[in-house]
Amino acid sequence: MVCICWDVRLQRRVAIKRIPVANPRYLDDESMASTAGEVLAEARTACLLAHPNIVTVFDFEIDEAFAYLVMEYVDGLTVAELLQRVEGGALTHQEAAHILSSVADALSFAHENGVLHLDIKPTNIMIDRAGTVKLADFGMATLASAAGYGGARGGTIGYMPPEQIEGGLVDERTDIFSLAVVLWQVLTGKSPFAASSAEASLDKIERGPKPPVSKTDPSLAGIVEDALFQALSPNPQDRMADIGDFARDVLADLGDPEDGESSLRELVGQSSEGEDAGDPGWGVRHLPFDVRFPWAETAIVRLLTAALAFLAVRIALAPVLEHDASATLTGALAAAAVSALWPPLGSMLAGAATVAAVATTLATNMSFPLSGLAALAFAFWWIVAGRRAHLASAALLLPMVTPFPIAGVALAIYALEPLEALATGMAGYLFGTFFALAVEAGFAATPLVYALMETFVRPEVWVIMLGCGFAALAGSAFVGRGSVAAGIFGQLLGCAVVIAGLIYAAHVENGGIWTAPDASAVACAVSLTLCMCVATALRGPLQWDQEGDEQ
Repeated sequence: MVCICWDVRLQRRVAIKRIPVANPRYLDDESMASTAGEVLAEARTACLLAHPNIVTVFDFEIDEAFAYLVMEYVDGLTVAELLQRVEGGALTHQEAAHILSSVADALSFAHENGVLHLDIKPTNIMIDRAGTVKLADFGMATLASAAGYGGARGGTIGYMPPEQIEGGLVDERTDIFSLAVVLWQVLTGKSPFAASSAEASLDKIERGPKPPVSKTDPSLAGIVEDALFQALSPNPQDRMADIGDFARDVLADLGDPEDGESSLRELVGQSSEGEDAGDPGWGVRHLPFDVRFPWAETAIVRLLTAALAFLAVRIALAPVLEHDASATLTGALAAAAVSALWPPLGSMLAGAATVAAVATTLATNMSFPLSGLAALAFAFWWIVAGRRAHLASAALLLPMVTPFPIAGVALAIYALEPLEALATGMAGYLFGTFFALAVEAGFAATPLVYALMETFVRPEVWVIMLGCGFAALAGSAFVGRGSVAAGIFGQLLGCAVVIAGLIYAAHVENGGIWTAPDASAVACAVSLTLCMCVATALRGPLQWDQEGDEQ
């Protein structure tokens, strides 16, 4: 996979290629792992060749599963793309001469530095808007061999000579063969050894390329055709030993490379008209909101959590401080400030204030047990989910300070892992209901206990609470897939499950009669879902390898 990306540090476009390098066959074999490591190091060296006709690799990194190449972005077309766009799938002699001359220069430089390409093909030859030809993917065939992908060959069927197909020794003549195949295709529009399998391609090579290029284009008879046949010999000993010899033989009778460069510049320019490739503003427009403004999401989460903590703590502290307005406001502001510094503390402080209010307001023999159970429930949720994500506190506090205990589901889907979202969806409904009843009872334990008993013996309450939990679980599971589309679908799915829970709860509450659910609760669920869908779109993909402009 190749993705076009924006280097935010140097303000330039780059192409990042990811190649799998982990193979289960190596995991339990130390000698094979050592050999693979040596070849990977060799591939790194090959990738970092610097030449005007070689795509520049800025960085090369390897982890346990993949190799990553950060390369220059070539603003243009591959030869394969160009052949698809021209009449007959073939280029003029001058254009072919320019491609041959440029690729031969790149290969000559690589061979002088002891590096083979081993995967020369039209998709690895690029032409930019200036008509400059660049050879890409040096070291990729070596990587493929090291990782055990594609057998020991590492090349592409139709462009590999027999010695590479059969896993034999390869040298500079292997690259000469592949370049000759590309040149044949560029001149005739057909790949002479294309086949569905390596064996079928090998059979075609043994029989020789047919028909001869002179039958397609009589002007190619003589030096060009003879050089191509020699370079395409099944036996490497019959080919030229040096890429420069092959290029000189062909170029002597093919055409002027400079004229070809001018023609290719015009072709690539025409093919790229209307595209934004050269637009200097491309990078900014294509970056997700959180990359352009990396501070924004954190600032919003901190402000939201601080505001919610302020509201919850102010309500709960009032009876504790005997309704001293000044002291209550000071305490709420302090809680908001602490929550802004570390959002997970917001839910902890709100829970502590609520527990303190229940324990101290009109204290009875029910006060300590009830406040103790509430403290344990708050602490359990905070350990399981509240301390793990900054937005978790907001997902719990929002149901507490609004009339809607279902309000935390959309936030839980957006920010939490599935099991944490499950716990938060149910806890948000539970604590939201508890807080609303506590406020109604003036935080006095005795009436609060009776209100809780009356509320939680009703089956529809459990239906909604379970619905909130499973909505958060299902939605978060889709968000975890990483793409924007999956994130939005997860939000919509969670909203649908919540509304379904509300509908079924109304059905249960009304003795089996289907009635409309609470319209305000439905409106709350829909509104929050839409807000989080917008946030998901602005955030962009969670896993960058799943989206991007591929080529």
